[in-house]
Amino acid sequence: MRQVFMDTETTGLYPDQGDRIVEIGCVELVNRKLTGNNKHFYLNPGRDSHEEALKVHGITTEFLRDKPKFDAVAEELLDYLLGAEVVIHNAPFDLGFLNKELELLGRPGLRQFVSSITDTLAMAKEIYPGKRNGLDALCDRLGVDNSGRTLHGALLDAELLADVYINITRGQDALLMDAATPEHATGGGMPVDLRSFDLPILVASVAELTAHDAVLVEMDKSSSGKTVWRLAAP
Repeated sequence: MRQVFMDTETTGLYPDQGDRIVEIGCVELVNRKLTGNNKHFYLNPGRDSHEEALKVHGITTEFLRDKPKFDAVAEELLDYLLGAEVVIHNAPFDLGFLNKELELLGRPGLRQFVSSITDTLAMAKEIYPGKRNGLDALCDRLGVDNSGRTLHGALLDAELLADVYINITRGQDALLMDAATPEHATGGGMPVDLRSFDLPILVASVAELTAHDAVLVEMDKSSSGKTVWRLAAP
């Protein structure tokens, strides 16, 4: 399985209003292993970055003046991404810019070249509802070292994203492995009669029940009262 973790930096927020990409970073994983076959481009956008964007990435117009434009690297980028699962944090943002750049070249959108696109922000919101799920917050939560991220950089952010993804999907892989090889759980396929075991019943303490109720209240607040248990209540 080949995955490419991608991030971009841009001159602003709105590709349809003329904002362009200034940096692209890609990190390759094959079968969940880093290969070192990464891609990194600085791009001349043909315009200045907005002040707020410059505060985020720090990539100046002067630095980008002698860098290639997107059309000069488009084929190399598409060849690199061809057939891969592309993983992006907040994918709609980056896709908006990548698809606009391709549109300006008369090319179809990125989905025509890759096998699939995974949005890790959407994944994180499902796993950690009601919590902050930006890349820095996920790094802190999962113990991923992001101490070098004083400014946003596409290649560094792609590397951090790959580490975050491995962490949040590790348990899923374990479950898939167990499901694929059920004999591991039954001692080589021999059935086990659980009636021969005296299984203890563990009852939650008052403190644990209180903490659980507090979590449910916070989740209910963050979803504006649209949690399943509220909707299903009579």
